[in-house]
Amino acid sequence: MMSLTPASELLPAKTRRSTRIGLVAGGLAAYWPQFPALLPQLQESSKYVTDRFTALDAEVVDVGFISDAQEATVAAEKLRRADCDLIVIFLTTYLTASMVLPIAQRSKTPVLVIDLQPTEAMDHANFDTGKWLAYCGQCPVPEVANVFKRAGIEFRSVSGHLKDERAWTRINRWVNAAKVRATLRHARHGLMGHVYPGMLDVSTDLTLVSSQFGSHVEVLEFDDLRVRVDEVTDNQVADRMKLARELFTLDESVREEDFAWGAKVSVGLDRLVEDFDLDSAAYYHRGLNGELHERLGAGMILGSSLLTARGIPFVGEYELRTSLAMLAAHTIGAGGSFTEIQALNFFDDVVEMGHDGPAHLAVSERDPLLRGLGVYHGKRGYGVSVEFDVKQGPVTTFGIGQDRDGSYTFITSEGTVTSGPLLEIGNTTSRVSFGGDPGEWVDEWSQTGIGHHWALCVGHIAGDIHAAASLLGIEHRHVDMADLPQWR
Repeated sequence: MMSLTPASELLPAKTRRSTRIGLVAGGLAAYWPQFPALLPQLQESSKYVTDRFTALDAEVVDVGFISDAQEATVAAEKLRRADCDLIVIFLTTYLTASMVLPIAQRSKTPVLVIDLQPTEAMDHANFDTGKWLAYCGQCPVPEVANVFKRAGIEFRSVSGHLKDERAWTRINRWVNAAKVRATLRHARHGLMGHVYPGMLDVSTDLTLVSSQFGSHVEVLEFDDLRVRVDEVTDNQVADRMKLARELFTLDESVREEDFAWGAKVSVGLDRLVEDFDLDSAAYYHRGLNGELHERLGAGMILGSSLLTARGIPFVGEYELRTSLAMLAAHTIGAGGSFTEIQALNFFDDVVEMGHDGPAHLAVSERDPLLRGLGVYHGKRGYGVSVEFDVKQGPVTTFGIGQDRDGSYTFITSEGTVTSGPLLEIGNTTSRVSFGGDPGEWVDEWSQTGIGHHWALCVGHIAGDIHAAASLLGIEHRHVDMADLPQWR
């Protein structure tokens, strides 16, 4: 997980609805009179699991221990009303599928089945039937999987033992996935301006964002920002410039009037986000001859970067899908900075990637730099831009593609940010090694259907993204250079 830099801790994080995990444990009632010591042992195991989940960054709805289909129906109704983001069913010993199916059917919520036996292995010489049954949680897993598949319910499971950290790592991955699902289900995304002319890959059907993710897209005008910027006072501008000086190193190329304008727009952006209760946003406006809307668009990089560091991705070029990916990445502590391919270095076998515009300050290798630019390449306007490189170490590229049938896909690749020469042009540039020929990586990455923007995230999080795709019911595609056939 990402640890925020001291600078980014100066920025208040956005408060969102907690991820809600439903939890139910169960076993077969026929065993309790036969083996009186069994149920208390299983309930103790259930308490341990509850405590582990309660310690996670999530709200836990624990509906207790069930022993038959009737109790399962009652638990299912409680979980349905709780509006959970993930339901975890703990198979403590053998139980019938009839005890599990209603929970998945009625809740209409993704389900994770876990079976964690008490220890690594049984003490065979000293075990009787009752003690063995406490280790029998794996027995019904194929039965439950079979019934789920026949019922058209996605099946996912984690098997292990109670204190098996490998198993808990996999469980935590599903909890992270639930966080992504929860955030996207309840998110409000702003879309301001218009698509960059000719960027056909960026075009996004807004209805599909709501139908596939459950999010709301708020269509905004640049005038919504203009009226709020007009209301910003000189004292607020001075305060924002003071904050920026604490967060950034100012290059000598920064002009005071451009810095002040960026600070004023930043305060206006904060008001826009608050008034429309936004969780992310994307924008672009072409502008003409220095008119006000052009100046607003050119002055947004400082404020957008500050919002992104607070967990409210605010990206340029109308790139709604990338703002969604950045929001998902931030939700699980991986940052996520707006990026595209800049160049390839075949001496060092790295892909140089980055972008002008908004950056996620929390993932910077060093103090981010504010640089003054006389021109934004490919866009009208001038002003201050953010320059840094992402923390050296493991990273994941993560973007959202859209297929011919309109369905969204999560797309990832894992690499490593390495040291070396970087462009000094006000961009968020990083050198990423994917463990092979960078040209081949570009070819494979492009084959996935990715657009030309994505989030560059800290850590190897492809497993978390794969799990999130499963909970959201969409496809995940992953590029791994080690898996490429030799003939490619």
